Amino acid sequence: MADDDDQFWFNTKTHQVEQGKLSPAVDRAGPYATRQEAEHALEQIKANSEKWAAEEAAND
Repeated sequence: MADDDDQFWFNTKTHQVEQGKLSPAVDRAGPYATRQEAEHALEQIKANSEKWAAEEAAND
């Protein structure tokens, strides 16, 4: 596993990418291996939410 300082996080409060654990955990999404992955965090979070909602609806 990568060192915390080598990982990237998306700050959900500021919408900025951070390298390392700079912000409180409640404000961070990640970790991501690259800055580019972290830059697209909101897109991935939205896609995951839609997928899980569809799976839940299918199970009802």
